[in-house]
Amino acid sequence: MASSGEGTPTPNPTGHGAPTISTHVLDTETGTPAVGVHVILYKLGEDERPIRLTQALTDSDGRVRDLLERPMSPGVYRLEFNLAGPRGAAPAGEDLFFRRLTLDLRIDDVARSYHVPLLLAPFSLTTYRGS
Repeated sequence: MASSGEGTPTPNPTGHGAPTISTHVLDTETGTPAVGVHVILYKLGEDERPIRLTQALTDSDGRVRDLLERPMSPGVYRLEFNLAGPRGAAPAGEDLFFRRLTLDLRIDDVARSYHVPLLLAPFSLTTYRGS
């Protein structure tokens, strides 16, 4: 377990001791996990150019439990959600209003894990720093 910096432990969603970055994508229109969303994790270099670290598809529960797959270092990370690709319950060729979402995260405390959920609806998106 890592510390959230406020004295409370933040469990690592992978069950391992090393801090990570994870996500959980939910389709609020259907009330189900968003299966098969392509998620890419980048780290921004000193020149602000993104360096791709990993990519994964959300699992049957809409989760990617460990996007980092390496030791975390301080800096700005970018999560990119490609929403236009095929997803579990979405009909093939569905025209979605939101095609892609990109979030830049500043990470200073590398002793804790970061969980960034995404709630999807046809015409709205919500994300937050989870626990």
